[in-house]
Amino acid sequence: ILEERIKIAMGGDEENPNVIEVIEIACDECPMGGYDVTEACRGCLAHRCEDVCRRGAITFDSQQKAHIDKTKCVECGQCAKVCPYSAIINFKRPCMSACKVNAISMTETKAACVDNEKCISCGACVFQGPFGAIVDKSFILDAIKLLKEEKHVYAIVAPAIASQFAYAKLGQVVTGIKQLGFYEVVEAALGADMVAYAEAKELAEKGFLTSSCCPAFVSYVHKQFPMLSENVSHNMSPMATIAKFIKGMDKEAKTIFIGPCTAKKGEAQLPGVREYVDCVMTFEELQAVLDSREIDLTTLEETDLNNASGFGRSFARCGGLAEAAVEALKEQGIDFEVKPVSCSGIEECRLALLKASKGRAEGNFIEGMACIGGCINGAGCLTHGERNKNKIDAHSRLAKDKTIVESLHGAETGLEAAK
Repeated sequence: ILEERIKIAMGGDEENPNVIEVIEIACDECPMGGYDVTEACRGCLAHRCEDVCRRGAITFDSQQKAHIDKTKCVECGQCAKVCPYSAIINFKRPCMSACKVNAISMTETKAACVDNEKCISCGACVFQGPFGAIVDKSFILDAIKLLKEEKHVYAIVAPAIASQFAYAKLGQVVTGIKQLGFYEVVEAALGADMVAYAEAKELAEKGFLTSSCCPAFVSYVHKQFPMLSENVSHNMSPMATIAKFIKGMDKEAKTIFIGPCTAKKGEAQLPGVREYVDCVMTFEELQAVLDSREIDLTTLEETDLNNASGFGRSFARCGGLAEAAVEALKEQGIDFEVKPVSCSGIEECRLALLKASKGRAEGNFIEGMACIGGCINGAGCLTHGERNKNKIDAHSRLAKDKTIVESLHGAETGLEAAK
């Protein structure tokens, strides 16, 4: 298992285009899943479970305890609904429960298997898997190589970083990143300001749009709702947008995105993005590199991180992009009413997209976040929970630039000074 983990840490299977891989030997061969009768069954006289089953899959033993014939059961769940003792439970593998796009199945050896045609690389299975058998490929060695060989390596940090590293101050984290050898630390939120400004204008022109910031959501649209592909914003994500901006300012620049998202690793390999983003690391991997250098963040001085407006920083949580779009329209003097549908998690995204595909969209702008709550709960996060949202809101309020226009005007000056 350790050998397989090392392979993943070195980039994984190059022939597999997906950034999510399964270490079969580490899979615990969880039960096959499906509906089972537990010890809570009291052998009641009503036999409601038997009555409701149309497949005749439920029988009773001499103790009148129910049993389910797996060869007949179609897992409709009706028996569980009518059981007065809640004795029938649907047992699912953690990874399969986490995957909302049904991309995980089992091999003949009962190991998990990922269907690349369905997988959107959101990393939910990676986060929920209790044995770490499903993992995201690591490009940590590529990052280290860049830091060793290149002089102008920019760290592009996702705004969700303000909710991570709970044991240290954000300014200390920035200092720690620079001590790793990064030339400059730039907020991806600055790219978010740029995206909000352009995307708001695009929305007003087209009348209906879905966001393009979350690569897992964009992949979900293309795979499950291809009829809406043209409605996806043509703007690149904040990561790609700010990376392109940096390389336009500094011809010697190399960029490493550091964030909470496993899907970003896949996005960075796409045409039109890979020429701007050289590598992607998660917050977990950043912590690993800091540990390898024995950098104690709590002992460091603080370095300011002021590259974006509060609106750009709010992209880290669900609803932030919609708020930024409203602000961007206002600042540009465009008379257009945004009716946002902010979706937290793939299940909410599916419902909104399904309505839109049938011409019954509830709004004119679908903000899709594959992770519940937004990027603050990504698979590559160090912490998860409601407190992360509060920290992001506080981080947004601390931004020196109070408008998106102020942020954009200061961007060129600030990065030119850093250069």
